[in-house]
Amino acid sequence: MLDIRNLAKSFGGPAGRRVLDGVSLTVQPGEYVSIVGESGVGKSTLLNLIAGLDVPDAGEVLLEGRDLAQMDENERTLVRRSRMGFVFQAFHLLPHLSIARNVGLPLALNGKAGVEANRRVAELLEAVGLAARADSLPRELSGGELQRVAVARALVHRPALVLADEPTGNLDPDNAAVILELLRAQIKRDRAAGVLVTHSVNAAATTDRIWELMRDGLHERPPPRSPSSTPSVPAGGA
Repeated sequence: MLDIRNLAKSFGGPAGRRVLDGVSLTVQPGEYVSIVGESGVGKSTLLNLIAGLDVPDAGEVLLEGRDLAQMDENERTLVRRSRMGFVFQAFHLLPHLSIARNVGLPLALNGKAGVEANRRVAELLEAVGLAARADSLPRELSGGELQRVAVARALVHRPALVLADEPTGNLDPDNAAVILELLRAQIKRDRAAGVLVTHSVNAAATTDRIWELMRDGLHERPPPRSPSSTPSVPAGGA
């Protein structure tokens, strides 16, 4: 699903600072991995390259066999819109739209509307425990509820790749546990490739594999505890 090959990226021209060098990673459908590392090591740069928001100096980012670096910006935008889902630390919800309309935005941007789109929105709101809040505005929800909306929005169009950038950074431990369980469950159910960038050891432990980004590339760390040993958290717990 996602195949990263020998990525390199520098900033500041030919004599600039090399941020990434020789980074490779493969993520299969239904696999959920985390990338950890010290601040400044290049995690955000790597995430931007995976998302096609920036292009590498060398190497490839293949999503479903297509190299994002070889596309023009319009092509990359269409791929992000149709094949990727994003969950950020800041929720990035539109304040003037209802929760249901926020969740349905990716479908609308992809030209999908009507009964089937409404059914999919309702299905995701039910999955994250917010069916009863469909008509609410973002200002009426708690932080944990807002992040659940963001998870639903990221997954509503069944993306091939889900990218999560510190999605629990603004949440208390109980709400963070809810979000991490939801994110993992939905990625597994839809067989998306999931990539979580985090500083949190607890967050990384919910993924199938942990990779540490260092100056000389990615290094796989010992596997986390089995997901079956992670306490189940009900979707309505936040």
